[in-house]
Amino acid sequence: MKTNDNTRISPHFRLNEFLNVDKYPDNKPTLQNVVNMVYGCYYLLEPARQEVGPIIINSGFRNARVNRLVGGVANSQHLIGQAADIRPADAKQFTKLVEFLRTSPYTDQLLTGNGWLHISWNPFAAPRHYIRIGYYK
Repeated sequence: MKTNDNTRISPHFRLNEFLNVDKYPDNKPTLQNVVNMVYGCYYLLEPARQEVGPIIINSGFRNARVNRLVGGVANSQHLIGQAADIRPADAKQFTKLVEFLRTSPYTDQLLTGNGWLHISWNPFAAPRHYIRIGYYK
């Protein structure tokens, strides 16, 4: 699978947005990782985009090496394509994005930082709805 192309995984998101292969060329997902990202796009990111407009993905899938480099936790859902660190393109929409994701039945975890947030999902288990506003200082 080519990971540096513009393969669309949902109407408004492309695979390369989740991978950052320009910086980490070896950050290549498995097919199951891609399926997990597609799930997150369709059930969380696309509906959120309809509410707040364009969303920027700061970090999506991370292989183990990339996860260590960026200081990710050992059991990060980023490792399996079930998480993304995002922000709205329009910073004024941040609170609206948080509120939308906070109420979504598909949100597994929502942790906010200064102008960005971590969102995770789990296609294989009931969402935990673990919400921590101001988690990242």
